Amino acid sequence: MHLLATALFAAVPILVIKGVLSLRHQRLVRYKDFPQLKPSVIWGHLAAVGEEMNKVLKDTQWDTIAGNMFKSIGNPPLLLLDLRPLNFPMAIIADHELAEQVSRASKLFPYSVPKSSNMSYIDPLVGHHSLVSIQGDHWRALRRRFNPGFAPQYLLNLLPGIIEKIPPFLAHLDRLASTEEAAELGTYTTSLTFDVIGMTTMDKDLSAQKPRGERSELINLYGDLLDSYNALEDSPVANWLIHPITVYQQKQMGKKIDLLIKDVVRAKHAEIAADASRASRSVLSLSLQDVADLTPDVLQQTCDSMKTFLFAGHDTASIVLQWSFYELERSPRAAAALCAELDALFGPDPDPEVVMGVLRERGDEVLSKMTYATAFIKEILRLYPPGGSARHSPPGSGFFVTTADGKSYCLDGMMIYLCATLIQRDPAVYGPTADEFIPERWLGDVDGGAGPDGEREKTGSGGGSSSIPASAWRPFERGPRNCIGQELASIESKIVLACVARRYEFIKTGLGAIKRDEAGERVVEGGKCVTESELYSSRRVTAKPVDGMVSRVAFKAGAKPRG
Repeated sequence: MHLLATALFAAVPILVIKGVLSLRHQRLVRYKDFPQLKPSVIWGHLAAVGEEMNKVLKDTQWDTIAGNMFKSIGNPPLLLLDLRPLNFPMAIIADHELAEQVSRASKLFPYSVPKSSNMSYIDPLVGHHSLVSIQGDHWRALRRRFNPGFAPQYLLNLLPGIIEKIPPFLAHLDRLASTEEAAELGTYTTSLTFDVIGMTTMDKDLSAQKPRGERSELINLYGDLLDSYNALEDSPVANWLIHPITVYQQKQMGKKIDLLIKDVVRAKHAEIAADASRASRSVLSLSLQDVADLTPDVLQQTCDSMKTFLFAGHDTASIVLQWSFYELERSPRAAAALCAELDALFGPDPDPEVVMGVLRERGDEVLSKMTYATAFIKEILRLYPPGGSARHSPPGSGFFVTTADGKSYCLDGMMIYLCATLIQRDPAVYGPTADEFIPERWLGDVDGGAGPDGEREKTGSGGGSSSIPASAWRPFERGPRNCIGQELASIESKIVLACVARRYEFIKTGLGAIKRDEAGERVVEGGKCVTESELYSSRRVTAKPVDGMVSRVAFKAGAKPRG
């Protein structure tokens, strides 16, 4: 035993030296041609990343920091960050053509480059066996199970249930407009979108828009879990290294949520077994129609998928609505164009009851005609995407990406981050208006830009080039593993905008407030509203307005509180 201990002790410095030499070789040889910040032979880019993080506010979104690093070396199409030994080396992609090479199906990766195992830190939120987490044929089989429930025509069957969740949200806005108090609008949009996703996916009334004591246990637990993530600092270093206690607590909350959702799944499966014709029309019900035996594996996969839908389904729509309310104030021209379309489709009466009545009668027809609203939402998602996509090419795969100038880079063994924020604000694609909110750039032959092919879209007057590549708009990512719920997010956002855009004024306070003159009118220069300060996103799992979109709400002329 003594000899073994001596041998092991003697081997430690040898292993350390070999590890350092290997790192040195890779940094000086393999990665030497990658665009990158000046590396340290020992620490790679860890110190450089720390310096960049210290230059911005503590809660600034990681994409903003990445953007600053790109600018500092001349905006290359991709950037290497060597974060070893604390993390995989990372390739950040800021070019839509390179991103497409990663996300599309290929002979090497039939379902696109695999998702990164580094995303396991969100397992308590989305599960380890969900569409986000699993790979290969297992992912394909699960995706096929849930695809029918998210088909556009099927979602329209759920329209009455979606509309049913809108009045409590309007009641909150009415109260805020009556009291003139400033509030975090994100609190209310999150509660609304939780209610919608609970109803559409599980036929479950989560009561998320009620006080905490009246909400379902599931929504309280999930909200507490989200809060634990929001309390963590954004960092390229694994959470378990710097917040081990919080990570443990998250796992325990995730297990409790599993128990509640599994009860829902079992009950739904029993309901279908008893009488399939009387089962609800939820996504969960449809996914269980052909499941004869609810095995432990199927139960866990279904549970984890429901968790994923709860997270992604509430989060994206909530973020879209928050930024939409901001742009309704900051972009008066776009707001007027949106309201004009709503007048034409719903009539001049902005009463939400009128709007919801029209949607109940002919929602399919009206929603398909909301072309400006669709462009409005698409532009919100371009400027303020909730997140990018993290992939990982296994070592030895032989996976290369090739830039427009013919340079090839091997990304084997690297985490690959498709940075939607940078891709969707690329001046080479969007021209001098890349950072401006111009929904008109999407009017014309618009197909949504979410397909896996390389088709190109016509652009409106706001675009910086004659056409916008479909691959340059990717808030739901692209290729085989694009977001299954993007159509639901679009439908939900259009319904809410139809109900609120002509009824309320949203007045930003604090960060991002619009500068006003002595008469209280917005100050406009060059056709754009001037802001007192910059409103930015912080990353709390996804990118959210840093202050929860603190605003006041006011009734527009002629509008009155609902009965």
